Amino acid sequence: MISQKEPPADALAVILRRRSVRDYTGQTVEREKLETILRAGMSAPTAVNRQPWAYVAVTARPVLDRLRDGLPHARMLGRAGTAIVVCAMPEEAFEQRIDLAVIDSSLASENMLLAADALGLGAVWVAAYPYRERMEFIRSVLNIPENALPLNVISIGYPAGKDHPVDKFKPEKIHWESW
Repeated sequence: MISQKEPPADALAVILRRRSVRDYTGQTVEREKLETILRAGMSAPTAVNRQPWAYVAVTARPVLDRLRDGLPHARMLGRAGTAIVVCAMPEEAFEQRIDLAVIDSSLASENMLLAADALGLGAVWVAAYPYRERMEFIRSVLNIPENALPLNVISIGYPAGKDHPVDKFKPEKIHWESW
């Protein structure tokens, strides 16, 4: 596990090379790496440091397959080594606001996507929120309570090597000093 006192990996390199990985080898992801990814998620900034999230780490193949079969755009879960379901917890958010819980949990999700890449893994965000039927399906599979909003399923695994970073930089999206 990487501690908070060790020198960080080159953060910019990880950010710029990160890509959505949808093709995995099927190899199991080690628990130590999963704990590091979860620690990265919990290191994300939140409004008033409320940390309004909960995570479900899914490692059982039958459960991963059930999520794959019941969610659109989740085919990659069939070869993923694991998945992390990120749940926003509005009751724990600043002023109990849903929007802040979703924003804070999204920041945590991005940290986990970056951590996966830094550890030599691939990952991709599969949306659940705001789609009621997707959230209800995930709740039913994982027995998630009603007060938790399943935000996404992050599939994680060892990349099969077919996904490559894409340069998304668009200078026309930048406005300097004034509009």
